[in-house]
Amino acid sequence: MAKDYYSVLGVSKTATDQDIKKAYRKLALQYHPDKNTGDKESEAKFKEVNEAYEVLSDKQKRSTYDQFGSAGPGFGGSGFGGAQGFGAQGFDFSSFNGGAGGFADIFETFFGGGGSGQRRGAKRGPQAGDDIEFELKLTFEEAAFGVEKELSVTKFVSCSRCHATGAEPGSKSITCKTCGGTGEVRVIRQTLFGQMASVNPCGECYGEGRVHEQKCTICNGSTRVRKTEKIRVKIPAGVDNDSTVRLNGKGEDGRFGGPAGDLYVHIRVAPSKVFVRNGYDVHSEVHVHMLQAVLGGAVNVQTLKGDMELKVPAGTQSGRVFKLKELGIEKLRSSGLGDHYVKVIVDIPMKVSRKEKDLYDQLAKEAGLETKGKDGLFSKFMGN
Repeated sequence: MAKDYYSVLGVSKTATDQDIKKAYRKLALQYHPDKNTGDKESEAKFKEVNEAYEVLSDKQKRSTYDQFGSAGPGFGGSGFGGAQGFGAQGFDFSSFNGGAGGFADIFETFFGGGGSGQRRGAKRGPQAGDDIEFELKLTFEEAAFGVEKELSVTKFVSCSRCHATGAEPGSKSITCKTCGGTGEVRVIRQTLFGQMASVNPCGECYGEGRVHEQKCTICNGSTRVRKTEKIRVKIPAGVDNDSTVRLNGKGEDGRFGGPAGDLYVHIRVAPSKVFVRNGYDVHSEVHVHMLQAVLGGAVNVQTLKGDMELKVPAGTQSGRVFKLKELGIEKLRSSGLGDHYVKVIVDIPMKVSRKEKDLYDQLAKEAGLETKGKDGLFSKFMGN
């Protein structure tokens, strides 16, 4: 049955190499055997994901797959794009005939091994550890000023009992029974050209030819175990929501001498009840009595640096914005600070006393405003 490798990875046929790589890493981590010990379904899914990535990550294999599908050459199917075969699909042999390999390169490309069956499988090499993603929530102030946090990260680390060898301490190394010590296995496939043999690395000993007599009782031979570690991270001042801090080598440990992956800390900043951020600038509001707006005065303003006094000039209109220079957020990767912008909101009293009403009436008369009767200027404030 033809396989849809794009669906396996959950990407579209127009996906970029980066999209394919990102999708693969996510699924490989989800279904990794070390993470799902004994789960046959996850093991099968892991193999399927690896198979899809092996094809779609290789430009030549992906091109062939897009043309013929998984039933085509090189993908384990018995057919070559259905009954139409090579010629009907317009397959170009010339792309395989440049260089010394000649026609034998076709077998190399299609079946993963030399046509003569003499190519030895590659031995096990260092494998880099996977990267880890971690979401860290910060307050508005922590993001503005920077902070040091301790993270609890669960990841694969090298097994301390076997020192990442996979062998129980004191156990001996014996000849691999699967490959008989050759480090490779021979696979016979039925193809359009008849039976073809390919030679691949042994999956039991990874091409070494020898295996451990007894697997480590802690990691079961996988060389790694899952462990929760405390990792301290310094968050620089000025980070914003969706910023990412990368910690080199703080991801999962590699295998067989491979380097550790990286830790990516994704920042999530909680909104402030007082401030609103715009780039490195900070915005806030301050409420003043209408008499303060008319006559002028000083009001207390909350800033990131603490409370400060803002002088409101006489005749200030509601909605006017004042700039407090360099009282904003420290700029990331550069010097300087943003500014703080304060918007003045003029409050109109909802109720006034009898004495206040008389005074307001007197001011209204001076301004030539009508205040008498039920519908007088301030009658509603007195409950009339």
